[in-house]
Amino acid sequence: MQKINSNERMSQIVIHNQTIYLSGQVGAIEEDVAAQTLTCLNKVEKLLEEVGSDKSKMLSATVWLRSMADFVAMNTVWDEWFEGNLPPARACGESVLAHPDLLVEVTVIAAE
Repeated sequence: MQKINSNERMSQIVIHNQTIYLSGQVGAIEEDVAAQTLTCLNKVEKLLEEVGSDKSKMLSATVWLRSMADFVAMNTVWDEWFEGNLPPARACGESVLAHPDLLVEVTVIAAE
């Protein structure tokens, strides 16, 4: 098992048995939900690339929205980001996030 970009609270990346687990990724609090979604996904892409993977190898994703009223706006960005790739299995739910101005958080499991 490898733990990468770790601190006393968590690791950004954990690799176990050729499976990559990413911590939740969020955008900047001053961004709207579309921009936060794109920031999350771009962070996911950067972390996957760091360990030799990419978005085409994503197995599953969990998307947490502060409000399901943002579902359409998030999906618009999501669909564009995956254009040309089959998306992973996905769950999406509403949740209170770590900061009141965070609108979306994305966690990912991917193959190496």
